[in-house]
Amino acid sequence: MTTTATPVNAVDLLNQALQSNIIPNQEFLLQGSILDSAAEHLLHRLRGLCDNVDTGPEAFADYEMCLSLKVPEKAPVTVRVRKAQDADAPYQLRYIGQPELGDRTRLTLVRSSLDIACTPHVVDFLTEMGFRVDFEYITKGYMFRKGRMKVTVSKIFKVNSSEPISQSYLVELSVLAPTGQDVIAEDMRIFAEQLKPLVQLEKIDYKRFAQMP
Repeated sequence: MTTTATPVNAVDLLNQALQSNIIPNQEFLLQGSILDSAAEHLLHRLRGLCDNVDTGPEAFADYEMCLSLKVPEKAPVTVRVRKAQDADAPYQLRYIGQPELGDRTRLTLVRSSLDIACTPHVVDFLTEMGFRVDFEYITKGYMFRKGRMKVTVSKIFKVNSSEPISQSYLVELSVLAPTGQDVIAEDMRIFAEQLKPLVQLEKIDYKRFAQMP
């Protein structure tokens, strides 16, 4: 007796993985900034606190493009395409959802996030779908690891320019994890406390900036 295997739909597999909480589809995030004059002190502090104390931080330089697709009567769909300036690095397609800011008891900003490695033709594909480029920039800085926490200290540059857009560094503490692991936020809070008073890492309310005149 022979049986015929039922074809498995890729969407069904993804839904099963999401329901089983095995895909890191949420980003927990704290952000802050530090002036150029104090950045070296912060880097020194991070070298002592993070896991890669022997090898030092990982330097990075990424090109990032933000694209959006207008949807009738709905908010635009926004995605990001990132590529390290290393010629051999793959492209990454990233979707970031709206921050969940309603719960004031949350210690960090929480937003949906999915990262997918893709081919160099991803921008052409998105353009054919109707996406349009909103802005692009270069990010250069250092990345540290502390367990599953990632810390980046970086500066933003205009494309094809050696001049940074500000005299300060953006500092981000983040964790990618499956849904329902809110205990991560407490670990992030404890770690952020160790970086004071050099930098104040906070849950940024983006809606507040949108309402500014």
